[in-house]
Amino acid sequence: MGRRWIRWSHKRGMRTSLIGLTFLACAFLKLCLGLGSYSGENIPPVYGDYEAQRHWMEITAHLPINQWYTYDLQYWGLDYPPLTAYVSWICGIAAYFINPTWVALDSSRGIETTTSKLFMRTTVIVFDAVTYVPALFLFSRTWFSTRSKRTQDLAFLLLMLQPALFLVDFGHFQYNSVMLGLAIMTLNCFATGHDLLGAVFFVLSLGFKQMALYYAPAIGSYLVAKCVLLGPKDGGKLFIRLGLTTVATFILLFLPWIPPFASSPSAILDPVSRIFPFARGLFEDKVANFWCASNVVIKWRKWATQALLLKASATLTLLGFLPSVAVMGKAAWDMKTWGSPAGPGTTMKAPETKDSSGSDDKQSPTSSHTPILPLLPYALLNSSMSFFLFSFQVHEKTILLPLMPLTLLFSGATPDSAVFLWGALGCNVAVFSMWPLIQKDGLSLQYFVVILLWNRLIGHNPFKIIYTIFSAKTFVHLLSAGVYAAILFLHLLEPMITPPARYPDLFPVLNVLVSTPVFVSLWLWSIKSCVQVSWAITGPSGLSVESNEHKKYSSERPRTISKSDRTRTVSLGYTQGKRAKRSSTLSAAGSSSALPSFASVFRDNSNSGVVDERGPRL
Repeated sequence: MGRRWIRWSHKRGMRTSLIGLTFLACAFLKLCLGLGSYSGENIPPVYGDYEAQRHWMEITAHLPINQWYTYDLQYWGLDYPPLTAYVSWICGIAAYFINPTWVALDSSRGIETTTSKLFMRTTVIVFDAVTYVPALFLFSRTWFSTRSKRTQDLAFLLLMLQPALFLVDFGHFQYNSVMLGLAIMTLNCFATGHDLLGAVFFVLSLGFKQMALYYAPAIGSYLVAKCVLLGPKDGGKLFIRLGLTTVATFILLFLPWIPPFASSPSAILDPVSRIFPFARGLFEDKVANFWCASNVVIKWRKWATQALLLKASATLTLLGFLPSVAVMGKAAWDMKTWGSPAGPGTTMKAPETKDSSGSDDKQSPTSSHTPILPLLPYALLNSSMSFFLFSFQVHEKTILLPLMPLTLLFSGATPDSAVFLWGALGCNVAVFSMWPLIQKDGLSLQYFVVILLWNRLIGHNPFKIIYTIFSAKTFVHLLSAGVYAAILFLHLLEPMITPPARYPDLFPVLNVLVSTPVFVSLWLWSIKSCVQVSWAITGPSGLSVESNEHKKYSSERPRTISKSDRTRTVSLGYTQGKRAKRSSTLSAAGSSSALPSFASVFRDNSNSGVVDERGPRL
């Protein structure tokens, strides 16, 4: 349905208004979701996440900054980084200006008037519109710059209608889109070569919600890898600038808690101790990760101390994202430019490509990028999924972080590709994994409407896939068919059977046992994809050359993709049946003109391995 709508709009000359129409349609859907209930509605004494966000507006609007993280911690004490507090302060000031009773100190607790709820819902949509929406638009224009305009518009539409974020932010009630929007702006800056600005955006993402740490290994390894690519001189300068920029941004965020603005040096511990709640234990609710799934058999909190579980969690998380970090480092070393005949500091630019009309599309200086940029989305998926599966105090809503890079990859994929199937499966199961939370919030109708609309929009039919379980030819087809059948069975069974008194959490546990294998598979697939994308860029053994003669040859002549290379990239998705129509070249490392185009590798991880410069037609 999404493709047909984009095609219909373009044929009728609505290209310029299409983005505005998409934004308005999504805003309308968000307002419709806001008509439903939310977290903790009419459930005293502490209500839910909605009341937490409102209470933070209350305390930041009335109390001095040094009391924000210490005031009445038993009643939704502020436990997010300073940027969230500043946003709450802005909203609190606006609420006080409109109606002081909405944020009256202490006396407004639990307020649920129609007008206050309208104000709260509006704040989510406004901050989503000023952070998340522009980030998605820039992503569709920057990362798909060599693709057709239809593909860019379709990617924007699919990203805007991400179902899990819809249900959490605009139904359950949170502001995750701000954090995710800042993280996506980081990627946009990296894609255009503005690394320092990208570092600022990532610190702001961390400064809004500490969960953005899920992306830190991938972001950090990418920036270090770029420093390696540039060499000791230029790379060293970039490393120092990145360090200074990062530290300066953190200092600005925490400035009110740092002397001389704070009364004592220990004031910084007030926000830090609230941001990292290690005292709360390994997990609380049923979450589709390793610890909750394995806890069905191994009662971790009875078998091990909290200190041991914390160390085990940190170790497994580290091992989980280590492969992508290692692949990023190896690819950078194999493709370093400072050993090339051009000398250190060679400018890294993508080769000239052609747009959808066949005309030359010369890259501007601002579109230069590192050749390892295509690895970044897969590294983000690997890193964030590792944290979700293995880290400490994971909530069901944090699946939104792995979903972000997965949806970015999915947005440019064709329906017959492996990336499309993994993306559709990941989004559907992510929404299903939050079913107990959504059901508790009274959003069952919204859950079914949003997920059915999403699948219809992308042209994915889970019911049809169930029928192919006995004829599935790939692992992702088989996994999808089995998981969708289990989800359908559980949804049909739950209203008909009352769990026994001995197992009151029977269906949440079954939800965990169905969802966790999918997330583990996505984690493994992200590692596999990192390796394969690295091979597509550098070759299995790297494209670093040992002799000056070879370097001279590689800088003057492109390396034609051999038959073995094509075979190797089939699993990556570059060659697929009738789509492998055009021949192309993959340049060897050694000079700036020999670096592979980002679009040719990132395009959708599922089209031709031989690069189709125009991109797939809709």
